[in-house]
Amino acid sequence: MLCPHCHRQLDAGRSACPACGKAIAGRAPAFELLAPDGARIPLSRSLTFGRDADNDVTLSDLSVSRRHARVRLADGVPMLEDAGSSHGTFLDGRRLESASELRAGSLIQLGDLQLRVVAADDGSSAGRTVVVPAGSSFAALPVPVDAALSGELSLRPRVRSGWALKRLEVEEGAERYVLRDLRGGSFVRLSEAEAELFRLLDGRHSLPSLVALAEERFGSAGPAALARLLADLAERGLLHGSEGAAGDPEEPRPGRLRRLVRPRVWASESFGGFVERLYARGGWVLFLRPVVIALVALGIAGVAAFCYLVARRYGTPFVVASHLGLGAVVFVTGRLALVVLHELAHGLTCASYGRRVARAGIKIVLIFPYAFVDTSEAWFEPRRRRIAISAAGPISDFAVGGAFAIASLVSGHGALRDIEFQVALGGYLGALFNLSPMLDRDGYHILIDVVRQPNLRPRARAWFAARLSGRPAEGARALVIFSAATILWSIVSALFALAMTLRYYDVMLRFAPRELVWGLLGSFFMVLLIPLFVMAGAPLLHRRTEGPVVEE
Repeated sequence: MLCPHCHRQLDAGRSACPACGKAIAGRAPAFELLAPDGARIPLSRSLTFGRDADNDVTLSDLSVSRRHARVRLADGVPMLEDAGSSHGTFLDGRRLESASELRAGSLIQLGDLQLRVVAADDGSSAGRTVVVPAGSSFAALPVPVDAALSGELSLRPRVRSGWALKRLEVEEGAERYVLRDLRGGSFVRLSEAEAELFRLLDGRHSLPSLVALAEERFGSAGPAALARLLADLAERGLLHGSEGAAGDPEEPRPGRLRRLVRPRVWASESFGGFVERLYARGGWVLFLRPVVIALVALGIAGVAAFCYLVARRYGTPFVVASHLGLGAVVFVTGRLALVVLHELAHGLTCASYGRRVARAGIKIVLIFPYAFVDTSEAWFEPRRRRIAISAAGPISDFAVGGAFAIASLVSGHGALRDIEFQVALGGYLGALFNLSPMLDRDGYHILIDVVRQPNLRPRARAWFAARLSGRPAEGARALVIFSAATILWSIVSALFALAMTLRYYDVMLRFAPRELVWGLLGSFFMVLLIPLFVMAGAPLLHRRTEGPVVEE
């Protein structure tokens, strides 16, 4: 469902919107007050605040009146009002003149004391994101001056500023914390123990003390977890003294071929604002349940319509109005437009969960341009939301391709039907390409979230190569699923390319020489099946030349 106030997506049962903080009608919000000392005060009943001991919450600060403020529940919604205080009660910087609704993130000022309204935390839900911008201080207390001057700082590990840490929902499994490097943009998944050790890296604890604390809190596995965490943070430059830019040897200048294939990127960080405005001004309609169901139905109906078109040979790949060149231009233009819609679908879905698109732009690999949208903020969302953000692009391809396939089916013979057919073909090619589990695309991201195994592809490739070459390999369920998904995707792609070849080879010979037709149709196989050849070719060649390895 969508929030009735800001139209962001909500999980079932939420009493307040995590994006705008407003209560959902008919549901009592579960809020708490976070005191300066870290104490949490549940807002489950009416409360009074003041210096007198007979208040529900006694505040000893002299700037607070004897009876300063009260919170009362109105249909389950907490309302804050002043109780005749001397200096007034302030909510989000505004002095209260009448009762005002509290929501997540609200800041209450009582004298010199500040209380923040937060969502109730039972330990199983996702936590708020803790952000330490680059240049700010993380340590609660400064590092001792004598330690810095004596060179002991390297023995007192301290995290650099410029990171964000978020706890995900308990269903995420053991590694439910996400740490983001705000400088480099990379993400690290941490366990509960690693997240607790991370908080200790403030420069006040020596390395032996950290080892002792790790062993005291987490047993014999604690020191090993600490070592892995320190090594990972140092590698990413998140520890003071690990930046190493000046001391590291310079990388050799890449060769001409590597420079040729290296992607060229032109990106803008202002695109996130455009996506936000587009979502707020009507894009949220796409995420209403009836609209989502209609888009899925359109995609299914479109596949059936396209299969009918291919079976009856209505429309010809790369041909419009009996001209092959014109058809190729229409196909490429339509494909670029579909790529933009594909990436915009990722961005809008990210915005629907209250996340901002970091940047967007154009990337050129060799001579082929395509658009991209950086939705790395999705790593701060639960697994099912990450899957939805990854799946939005292929769903867009199927929905738009389906719309044009149905339009081509109902159109009469002529250039319009030819154009619609090219766009539909581009949509389905894009969907197949992006669903490949062997590439760093949507299909792979969906798969690693389904099986809950990060870095799945390198491990699966090694396992798959060992099995094909005849070497012994220890299999895991996630690796078997990856290999099965790879084989299934390859079979579907091969059947698609084979069907297009058998149905349209004779027709395309009317418009172009045999060599050109073979080149165009061969491109289907190359684009769709090269990843499979790369993964399986070398292991099979090894098995043929060396033979399988026999265990003694």
